[in-house]
Amino acid sequence: MSFLYDGLSSGPGALALLESPTGTGKTLSIICSALQWLVDHRNAAAARGSTTAAAAGGGGGDDDEPDWMRNFTPLPSEKPSTKKARPPAAARSKAQRRATDPEKSEGSEEAEDEEFLLEEYESDGEDGMWREAGKRPHCGSSSSESEEDGEEEEEEVTPKVYFTSRTHSQLSQFVGELKKTEFGRRLRTVCLGSRKNLCINKDVLKLGSANRINERCLELQKTKKSSKTKVEGDNRKVCQSKTSCGCPMIRKRSLHKEFKSEVSEQGALDIEDLAQLGKKIGTCPYYGARDMVRTADLVVLPYQSLLLKSARESLGLNLKNSVVIIDEAHNLADSLASMYNSKITSSQLKAILSHLEAYLNRFQSVLGAGNRRYIQTLTVLTRSFLQVLSSNQDDACTMTSMTMNQFLFSLDIDNINIVKLCQYVKESNIIHKVSGYANKLIINQDGVNHSSHQQQYDEGSSIASFQTLADFLRSLLNCNDNGRIIVARKKFSGQSEDAYLKFVMLCAEKIFSEVTNDAYAVILAGGTLQPIEETRLRLFPSFSPCDIKFFTCNHIVPPESILPIAVTRGPSGMAFDFSYSSRRSLTMIEELGRFLCNVVTIVPEGMVMFFASYEYERCVYDAWAASGMISKISKKKYVFREPKNSVDVDMTLNKYKEAIQSCNKCSRDTGITGALLLAVVGGKISEGINFSDGMGRCVVMVGLPYPSPSDVELTETIKHIENISNSVLVGDGNSSSSKYDDECKLQPGFDILRKCNKGGQEYYENLCMKAVNQSIGRAIRHVNDYAAMLLVDSRYAHTSSNRSSSCPTDKLPQWIKTRLTCAQNYGEVC
Repeated sequence: MSFLYDGLSSGPGALALLESPTGTGKTLSIICSALQWLVDHRNAAAARGSTTAAAAGGGGGDDDEPDWMRNFTPLPSEKPSTKKARPPAAARSKAQRRATDPEKSEGSEEAEDEEFLLEEYESDGEDGMWREAGKRPHCGSSSSESEEDGEEEEEEVTPKVYFTSRTHSQLSQFVGELKKTEFGRRLRTVCLGSRKNLCINKDVLKLGSANRINERCLELQKTKKSSKTKVEGDNRKVCQSKTSCGCPMIRKRSLHKEFKSEVSEQGALDIEDLAQLGKKIGTCPYYGARDMVRTADLVVLPYQSLLLKSARESLGLNLKNSVVIIDEAHNLADSLASMYNSKITSSQLKAILSHLEAYLNRFQSVLGAGNRRYIQTLTVLTRSFLQVLSSNQDDACTMTSMTMNQFLFSLDIDNINIVKLCQYVKESNIIHKVSGYANKLIINQDGVNHSSHQQQYDEGSSIASFQTLADFLRSLLNCNDNGRIIVARKKFSGQSEDAYLKFVMLCAEKIFSEVTNDAYAVILAGGTLQPIEETRLRLFPSFSPCDIKFFTCNHIVPPESILPIAVTRGPSGMAFDFSYSSRRSLTMIEELGRFLCNVVTIVPEGMVMFFASYEYERCVYDAWAASGMISKISKKKYVFREPKNSVDVDMTLNKYKEAIQSCNKCSRDTGITGALLLAVVGGKISEGINFSDGMGRCVVMVGLPYPSPSDVELTETIKHIENISNSVLVGDGNSSSSKYDDECKLQPGFDILRKCNKGGQEYYENLCMKAVNQSIGRAIRHVNDYAAMLLVDSRYAHTSSNRSSSCPTDKLPQWIKTRLTCAQNYGEVC
């Protein structure tokens, strides 16, 4: 707490890393130190302000005016326009059709299709501004409550603290700890979540996926309700339209105010609390929470909402002079880069192309020049993307990596102004208009009236495809060195997977600089943040090591409460080797099974066994089932397996926990002492799930879970980090002049690793050991907990002295490494 408080007090631009194992009170320490600093900082600022005001007392006149008043220059009075207002595009198109074909009636197909016609778009100037009168309001209000629209926007509270973590459950844990302190009621706290977690509109929620829920929510807000007619003094009737959100949960401002008042009175509320309160009052908790950000002292929100620039802009987050605390920051660089990745498949491109062509064929004669030009450009781009994916030349590689410039030049689309095109997609209603028309054609072709749910699904899928294209186009706006384009074509044998284009972001440091440049201070917290040098290199290379404040502590559990052992041999004396070339050996799998059969007889309650991948877990389980090993294990432990579908994870964990609890009550009758859970490194269970007490008395790590070097994104990241490392070594800040930049055809991953000097190999090893640390750290969760940690592979016993590279155990957390023992034979283990 003292370290963090002092770090924040060191002034603007502070950067601190706090490494503290789970169970040591990290969250509570962050809350108390950061929020106490916030209170003290504001009190000091208020004291300085009152002193300044007293010194300036007695002054009057213009000097009392604020700067914005003194600098304000009134706009010249607007002269009445002599130009005749242009009618909307839909009205003009109707008039044009009547002129060309007076036989057409308003009830015809043409009249029905007018809802899909775009308003005119003009971008003659370089700004390419949208000429439509009016934009979609953030949150509409009903006509009966229009008098409330003019309320003043509340003043922004600064500085404030932003706390972010990876999952909603981790944020809920933070709020739970916050409630234990006086700051829970003393400071105004708001917890932000996704629409999927906070939406209370049942019709929207039943759509299922987060993308479709987001699209439907935004679409509802564009719906306009009936207009209201009033009579003026000269008996002229004027039709005055009133905009209203189509979602009933955000229509009434009075309920919106009631929600904000309730949240303020009740203090810190987590996402589940906000959703329940919204249901009780009958107003949207998602927008209710968003509107409280300006006046909040503490904002609790997930990674995406803070670290993604588009999300920050959408939520109106102002990081200026505020403190940003990022928890679970052990994989921050990779998480940050993956947020900016974008991928589009050939099937999505085919659907988009057919929809664009159908729309253009139907409306080309009535569309304005601006709309027609941009839609034709979108069609050309989509067709170009499809052509590069369907290339079937003999020399065409299945997988190709390109720089941004190489990709644009190879498709001959470098002359297209993608900046303006992205602006058009964002500001016009092209996505919804084309998708809506395509959905109508699908229904008419089928000749059947689908249910409303099916209609929403079809249109939602079309919208999602268009949104994916828009994301990919925005990716092309990045600098040439920021990322790579992966072109994955279909194999000649005809693989089932879609061909795809993918933008892979590599420069996490450029993204993160947007946060560090704005914020007053940035705090990275986590159970394991080592190696610090890699974190510095990838996130803030402009900071020298001495500029970064780092704090680490050991675990609070006593030495006798943990038993980490490197297991090198099995019961028959066979050396454990789970490297990629050896791990599928049946003799190795059987030896692992014999080892496990012995361990389950000794360990009480729950055991968790981690494998490198779902595929390898299935391979081992099938082999054990065929040999009868699973039956032997089941006599001592109920066996559960981690499901691939994340929806089923909670159910599996509940069954696992119930099995352990039932065994504690009746183990004498059945002979079964607990349960065994077969899990996967990098899966849902390996991170964010607590196996405290009886849930995890032993954690078994099978092998070293190195990621596959054949993974294209991993290969590009390794090459990028190697470039950065080399540029630092030679003192050149420009990493773009690299031996890798001109390569297009992918090399085998192992070849890339062998070419690396140090940085790339180090990163590859760090990925492996970070995964190990996260997995085995699931067991010890508080001071009174205890567990054994078995690292099953002979490579864990290698020392730095007999290997050219570092020993894997050197990268274990200090509180585990100092207590690690190496068993040279199986007898020492049991």
